[in-house]
Amino acid sequence: MKRGETVELKIEKMAIGGFGIARLDGFVIFVKGGVCGDVVRARIYKKKKDYAEAKVVEVLEPSSERTQPLCQYYGYCGGCQWQHIKYSTQLKYKKELVEEVIRRIGKIDEARILDTIPSPEQFGYRNKMEFTFSNKPWFLPFQEEKKEFSLGLHIPGSYDRVIDIEECFLQPDEGNIILDIVRKYVEKTKIPVYDMKTHEGFWRFLTLRNSKYSGEWMVNFVTSDEAIQVLGPLAEEICRRVKNVRTVVNNISKKKAAVAVGDREVVIKGEGYIEDKIGEYRFQISANSFFQTNPKAVEKLYEKVKEYAELSGSEEVLDLYSGIGTISIFLSKDARRIVGIEIVESAVKDAKRNCRINGIDNCQFIVGDIREVLPRLSVKPDVIIIDPPRPGMHKDVVKKVLELDAKRIVYVSCNPATLARDLSYLKEKYIIEEIQPVDMFPHTHHIEAVAKCIKK
Repeated sequence: MKRGETVELKIEKMAIGGFGIARLDGFVIFVKGGVCGDVVRARIYKKKKDYAEAKVVEVLEPSSERTQPLCQYYGYCGGCQWQHIKYSTQLKYKKELVEEVIRRIGKIDEARILDTIPSPEQFGYRNKMEFTFSNKPWFLPFQEEKKEFSLGLHIPGSYDRVIDIEECFLQPDEGNIILDIVRKYVEKTKIPVYDMKTHEGFWRFLTLRNSKYSGEWMVNFVTSDEAIQVLGPLAEEICRRVKNVRTVVNNISKKKAAVAVGDREVVIKGEGYIEDKIGEYRFQISANSFFQTNPKAVEKLYEKVKEYAELSGSEEVLDLYSGIGTISIFLSKDARRIVGIEIVESAVKDAKRNCRINGIDNCQFIVGDIREVLPRLSVKPDVIIIDPPRPGMHKDVVKKVLELDAKRIVYVSCNPATLARDLSYLKEKYIIEEIQPVDMFPHTHHIEAVAKCIKK
């Protein structure tokens, strides 16, 4: 078997990362674009000692779990990888992926793995989309018009190849109208877009945020310079044509790195923020604030956190990796006191502001590295909430968490592999009773999960 060779394969199961798994004479091949039950012709693009990776070039016998993707860009852009799989099947696969890593990596057999909670919306669910300008557009076979720039999404694994996207089904329809207005305006003005190699040009990113609660929109232009004479008329046109646009801002970035966050921000129209809700709680969201991407699904996630925490109103709760305080605020009515620890100072400022907005006075937030804060913390928690980034907990944090000896731990994870690893450490003192997968990102292989851990 060689790189570039085409082989016929039967997809046997699904793997973490969204690949199908096939075997050829016992040799494992991870197949991009495959579905369990497919018979496909696939081209090998990576060959290692123990495995290979391939991409489907032709479906010879389609699986009963395969469906027709809605999006014309599917298979090219990196926005979603599983549109070719029926949604009910996606949920089944996600449960199986969680179960596999919990058993294989975590060596945890006793935990109940529940069926995946579906997202309330399968399309239009994202409240934030980040589109990139490129002066080296990447045109797809069906795109006949040759523009001088593209405004859209990256090809997976590429920093400079951007597909010109006219419609993305992951955002509400109004987002696509704004995208079209901006593209035509840039085309008309002829002001150059940013070049990643020469670091010249004006237009860098377009970030669109919307509120599922109010329907309001924020439009954020990330540019290399401030130019109100350029962005002012565009903001006026957007607000005239899309009535729900509440604010337009401009982030100015001199950084060479391709990051859609400015060194400073100018508010062009409105107040510079929009509001959204999780449950009954309101949150102000500015251009660079972190906020859960699928708020309707995150409400289901937080309800499960509340259920697993089993709060009666008298508990001291420790919220690790507390971010802008969404979990703390969501649980605030059911606990005596909640202390959150978060390393990002701006997130803690947002958390405190969100408490004021909601009239909450029993949440305290501490800025700092959890490894440094925990040893000097005076709180003796009854319940610990852990919601770490993808790499999971540092071993020093795990050690201190075990020393705190809380009655219950609720672990929220966006990465099943690190969830399994960390639970394998916690099982020294805790029974891993139940794990609930929650689908926050339909049509992708990503899955959130909540684990209930009870002290032995």
